[in-house]
Amino acid sequence: MPGLSTILCGQYRPGHFSGVATVVTKLFINVQPDVALFGEKDYQQVLVIKRMVHDLLMPTEVVGLPIVREADGLAMSSRNGYLNAEERGRAPLIHRLLQQAADKLRAQGSSLIAIETAAMAELAAAGFRPEYFSIRRAVDLEAPKAGDSSLQILAAAWLGAARLIDNVRVEMPAPLRAP
Repeated sequence: MPGLSTILCGQYRPGHFSGVATVVTKLFINVQPDVALFGEKDYQQVLVIKRMVHDLLMPTEVVGLPIVREADGLAMSSRNGYLNAEERGRAPLIHRLLQQAADKLRAQGSSLIAIETAAMAELAAAGFRPEYFSIRRAVDLEAPKAGDSSLQILAAAWLGAARLIDNVRVEMPAPLRAP
């Protein structure tokens, strides 16, 4: 998936989405599902699979399912098992920063770069090793432009031995004025 598979997680995990696309293609060819459900915690992966299905004319509807969260907001994942007790206490910061960024976006009082930079700095200050904190167009993960109204904020960061990813959708009350 040119473009889509080399940004965000694809930038930090080269070849990952090629492997995902190969495995899912083989699965779909053998099973021939009418519908396939994928969790939106891996939002980029859902878009890669949707594009693959479209490009290969596969008769499968790919549906993204909402993120399931712990009571403190941390996205549920098997990766959370790699966190020790102290790290587990810090881990929900990713979701809080995503929510704060969404609020700032809706207010349109800060530039996108300022929001992203501040969140990256806060993650690093809390002991995370952030890979990205990025505001993108929800439909294709391209950089937002003036007039866009459906955005996705995505983050990936290491905390100890766990690579945590999360994202939130932002439906703007008014179209984006300027990135």
